[in-house]
Amino acid sequence: MPPNTPHILCVNPWIHDFAAHDFWARPLGLFYLASMLRSCGLRVSFIDCLDRFHPQRKHPGRSADGRGAYRKTPIEIPSVIPDPPGRFFRYGIDPAWFDADLRAAGKPDIVLVTSLMTYWYSGVQETVAMIRRAYPGVAVFLGGIYATLLPEHACASIGADEVLSGAGENVLFDRIEAYTGFSCQPGFDVSDMDTYPYPALDMQTEIAYAPVLTARGCPNQCAYCASHLLQPVRMRRDPQHVAEEIFFWHDRHGVRNFAFYDDALLWDAENHAIPFLEAIVAGRRDLCFHTPNALHVEPVTRRIADLIYRAGFHTVRLGLETALREEREHDSKVRAGAFERAVRLLLEAGFDGKQVGAYLLAGLPGQELRAVEASIDIVHRSGIRPVLAWYTPIPRTGMWEAACRASRYDLAAEPLFTNNSLLPCMPAFDHKVIDRLKQRALRV
Repeated sequence: MPPNTPHILCVNPWIHDFAAHDFWARPLGLFYLASMLRSCGLRVSFIDCLDRFHPQRKHPGRSADGRGAYRKTPIEIPSVIPDPPGRFFRYGIDPAWFDADLRAAGKPDIVLVTSLMTYWYSGVQETVAMIRRAYPGVAVFLGGIYATLLPEHACASIGADEVLSGAGENVLFDRIEAYTGFSCQPGFDVSDMDTYPYPALDMQTEIAYAPVLTARGCPNQCAYCASHLLQPVRMRRDPQHVAEEIFFWHDRHGVRNFAFYDDALLWDAENHAIPFLEAIVAGRRDLCFHTPNALHVEPVTRRIADLIYRAGFHTVRLGLETALREEREHDSKVRAGAFERAVRLLLEAGFDGKQVGAYLLAGLPGQELRAVEASIDIVHRSGIRPVLAWYTPIPRTGMWEAACRASRYDLAAEPLFTNNSLLPCMPAFDHKVIDRLKQRALRV
């Protein structure tokens, strides 16, 4: 590589929160950008502040399905939170390890930092502050979900030189040229996902599982969800290309666990999901698939249920949100009888009831606890697991104004208040209520 080739350092920041766990959560967007930069001939390195397998960690969190516990260190609770529900932690590697990794990487020309939840921005702040101390004068770019949903707050709070909202590949190469003078012609079409290089998952210390994105965007615009804000245009990959990528990570890197990151994996299944599922079944690999972002209930047919069982899906999550018809004003993606039919077909296909779960939203503005309890009971009676998903108010979504009115906090003034650990849209935080719902959901 020529000596004047720019060096781009990609960083996945710490999480500051009351609770966090690696439920198949990787910075896939950052990995895609890293692979695109490499394909253009730039020197790219990666530091993961959430690295569960960091060489300095003596007992990394491991499980058979790829999930695991982050290392955590108690830190001071932000003073703006008047009623914290428990201890506050920095999740990820020790700061001394991060400092050593920064210095070992060598001085870069640009540091690219990603971001996820808006209420995790204090972890991004700490990450960027350490980068600044290690590399005085080096430009820092911030992208990701927080940077896209709250760009003004990010500009005012993080101290980055550039805040890149939206899809990074649309603007990153121009900004790199502006800062370094290095110009390249990307060998891919930003509007065609099939031309993208595979994400740079190989830059991790260990690939415990591989995230897979078969399409971007979601045809629904549920009031609580930001998918249509983060990816306004629906983009879809060729089904065969999806299967080939899965086989690549398994055959070349020994990856067995895969987590689909799609928001609408089964949408237009006849032309998308079914072809790549059939290719996976025909490939005869011993693979395990997980759906942390949930599957839509409506498209589940006997054929799809059979295919995902034969392909090796081990963790199936359904996007139910509520089992009560009168509570469906915030979305319309589940018609009467669709949930019961989908569950029956999945169980008949061979799934164990413990493998299949239905997400139920709890803590919505104005939501009565009896409604959550009733939904939990309905899901139990169906033969699968209810999985509580505590509501996080997201700026600019359809439910945001209602959340602001219902909250005991000034959500618009402080992103930390949107943390679902605070149950911000409930009249008050009540451990007894939370424990009661959790126990009801866990009962056998």
